[in-house]
Amino acid sequence: MDDLSGTGGRDGEDSFAVEEPALGRLDGELRGAAAVLDPVPTALEQLAVEAFALHDLDARIAELTFDSVTDAIPVRGAVEAPRMLTFQADGLTVDVELTGHGLMGQVLPPQTAAIEVLSGPRAGYSLTTDQLGRFTSQEPPSGPFALRLRTGGGVLVTDWLTA
Repeated sequence: MDDLSGTGGRDGEDSFAVEEPALGRLDGELRGAAAVLDPVPTALEQLAVEAFALHDLDARIAELTFDSVTDAIPVRGAVEAPRMLTFQADGLTVDVELTGHGLMGQVLPPQTAAIEVLSGPRAGYSLTTDQLGRFTSQEPPSGPFALRLRTGGGVLVTDWLTA
């Protein structure tokens, strides 16, 4: 009968066991081969460094609590309905409406905030709220995007979404 437990070696040794130094050499050789045969593109490395540099350690993450794509009831006959999003964190709500013509939204409770529309590898753009917390942009985000809000209470970052 075959011994499938991996302990079928001589003197009770594990036939699948590999010595630690051999694993280290194998790991090094595989990393070297991958670096030569399939190197990480320079642009991707730079993007990763920039993304890490932009990371706010003290930023609060705003949770997506409503997305009309998944949470709303479809309306018959509606053509190109705007996408409605709601984010919440620590008593702060950000409502966003996305259309093909831009985005608009409001920070609640109303307050002034500097908003950065982050767009992945592409350069984002900045917006400012008015006294009622409203903001608009004639430039709709394309591809993955997130919002970074800087309010008097700190920094808040939304989840990344695809427009």
